[in-house]
Amino acid sequence: MPKTWIWMSYDLGIDGDYENLFAWLDRQGARECGDSVAYLPYEYTDDLASALVADLEKVVVIRPKDRVYVIAHEGDTTSGQFVFGGRKSSPWEGYAIKESSDIDGATGPVDFKEGAD
Repeated sequence: MPKTWIWMSYDLGIDGDYENLFAWLDRQGARECGDSVAYLPYEYTDDLASALVADLEKVVVIRPKDRVYVIAHEGDTTSGQFVFGGRKSSPWEGYAIKESSDIDGATGPVDFKEGAD
């Protein structure tokens, strides 16, 4: 049975089943890594994501809007995926100033002096 260390990020909303998730993380020997992130050893049989989903579904009530993202390093590859839920818009979206060559609403020459008094 392969054993690896994984990072797990979780967002169960305000009233999610954190008690059972935290009990499961504690039994795994997880380490706290900041808000809603844990680092833990995980032993599985064939497919890490499938095994993790099955293990968590046994003990944690997972709702449609709950999200769990896992990052694992296996061999020479580090990869991550959502095992529950999916990606949302980033809270930092729109903060960066991006170069643009767009001209809003202009289809021809524009007289900026028109209507100015």
